[in-house]
Amino acid sequence: MPFNAVSEYKANSVTTQTPGRIVVMLYDGAIRFLKEALAAIERNDFAEKGLKIDKALAIINELNSSLDVQAGGEIAENLRRLYLFMQEHLVFASMRKDKRAIADVISLLEQINAGWREIAS
Repeated sequence: MPFNAVSEYKANSVTTQTPGRIVVMLYDGAIRFLKEALAAIERNDFAEKGLKIDKALAIINELNSSLDVQAGGEIAENLRRLYLFMQEHLVFASMRKDKRAIADVISLLEQINAGWREIAS
């Protein structure tokens, strides 16, 4: 198997990050995928819209699954409720091709990500 420098760099860039920075990267990815979903709706490319929303949902699910409610207490519980809301909102947005609902989730993700950026820096 040939050495792929780009793949190696990407793998190392994730494995060498702090946990807070990884969370920021996950939020960045979900936001990027949702913005790409909005662009796909504009192009009437509904297959692409579905793929991008699915990728964002996978990230949100991972963020939700990684919550430690015992250690995180009320903050973790609130995040869990927000993640579940986002997931439900995105499922309905995908079915209805609802750009406003997708934008609402992007806004929530950006607000939470701003806090994580402060923590991670």
